[in-house]
Amino acid sequence: MESPSPPSTSPCHLVAMPYPARGHINPMINFCKLLVPNNTGILVTFVVTEEWLAFIASDPKPDNIVLRSIPNVVPSEHARANDHLGFMEAVMTKMEAPFEELLHRLQPPPTAIVADTFLYWALVVGIRRNIPVASFWTMSASIFSVLYHHHFLKENGHYPVNLSEDGEKRVDYIPGISPMRLADFPLNDGSWSSTQTMQLSLKGFAWVSKAQYLLFTSIYELEPEAIDVLKEELPLPVYTIGPVTPSLQNTPTLTTNNGTSHGYLEWLDAQPVGSVLFISQGSHFSVSRPQIDEIAFALRESGTRFLWVARSETSRLKEICGHSGLVVTWCDQLRVLSHPSIGGFWSHCGWNSTKEGVLAGVPFLTFPIIMDQPLDSKMIVEDWKVGWRVKEDVKVKSLVKKDEIVMLLQKFMDLDTELAREIRERSKTLQQICLRAISNGGSAVTHLHAFLRDLMQININAVNT
Repeated sequence: MESPSPPSTSPCHLVAMPYPARGHINPMINFCKLLVPNNTGILVTFVVTEEWLAFIASDPKPDNIVLRSIPNVVPSEHARANDHLGFMEAVMTKMEAPFEELLHRLQPPPTAIVADTFLYWALVVGIRRNIPVASFWTMSASIFSVLYHHHFLKENGHYPVNLSEDGEKRVDYIPGISPMRLADFPLNDGSWSSTQTMQLSLKGFAWVSKAQYLLFTSIYELEPEAIDVLKEELPLPVYTIGPVTPSLQNTPTLTTNNGTSHGYLEWLDAQPVGSVLFISQGSHFSVSRPQIDEIAFALRESGTRFLWVARSETSRLKEICGHSGLVVTWCDQLRVLSHPSIGGFWSHCGWNSTKEGVLAGVPFLTFPIIMDQPLDSKMIVEDWKVGWRVKEDVKVKSLVKKDEIVMLLQKFMDLDTELAREIRERSKTLQQICLRAISNGGSAVTHLHAFLRDLMQININAVNT
């Protein structure tokens, strides 16, 4: 990517502060890597907790991206996984002071801050220290609009909602969002933990209008209605800077393993074109063990070729699934999705995975779990029409049984049917739209250059004052 060159006299020092979780750190570090090529006058200080510094310290990165750490907010990754609400509360209350203390010690002084939108306190610190802040949103622009206009749910008596009775009801009052089921709104089941998580999440939206810029890790052509609404309503520049996935760099995204392939790439090479279903239910939240078993037995009975990334119990799953595929603990997801043998993507519909599936041009089987995932699934199935839902029932604890999954897999992976051909053609069409957007002259590259010019102007103004 050719980008504007900054003045060589004084470096532009950008401090990046991601939310300390994989789905937030990955896009922000990839974004920083996009900013620095051919820009030796930019220095990026990338701030993570000590836990994450240990994970990513050895990952390849340009010399002008420097890693710094602040103390962990919880004792261990295990504690985070078992108490998500407690972890989120700690992030909101324990990171501000060490972050500001680090800013005070940095040389040269920071020119600007780019901070995860959820970390509202980073914006507070920026205002207090007179440092411009760009708010960095790692989910879809559509879920941003849903949360930003959350008050409409309460005004219409739809928050919280009884999913069993009203989950299928559709509403059309969220600006920029086509009619959606109440079940697809985030954290709307009325539970105490969902309510508390929603309250913490919304704090960032109370402050976002005070930022200097808002950056969406999306492509305008994927969500034009939502993005147009937000550009009109928000009193700050809004940039859709693209998917910021590893496909845009020559270096891998962060991992927490040694990066070995375990033979899965060689196995994929030996499979027929479009014959393998890639299965990933995400790196943090997952479905219940009984549901995992239903999926595993369905794979065995259907005979579907598969590559399944499972965080745990891989040995047990291998025994259940049979010999039609592989179960691994980790893989290079974008590389796998782009492999010609992949014919579909069973996904939890996290935004990063959604973008990678779209860029790879593969159709989806959606199985969302929490937060933005149901809305991402809705966009995949209803708006873009590049996927099918695995689970139509909106009840949270209901199981999709083996027999249902077998029928779905056989229909989805049968490349000779008209339905399968149509969804694959639409997936390839959407892929081409996105690839144009991230090429020189495309919408994402244009917006990235515009933000970079703004960043350089901030630096010039700081030098001249």
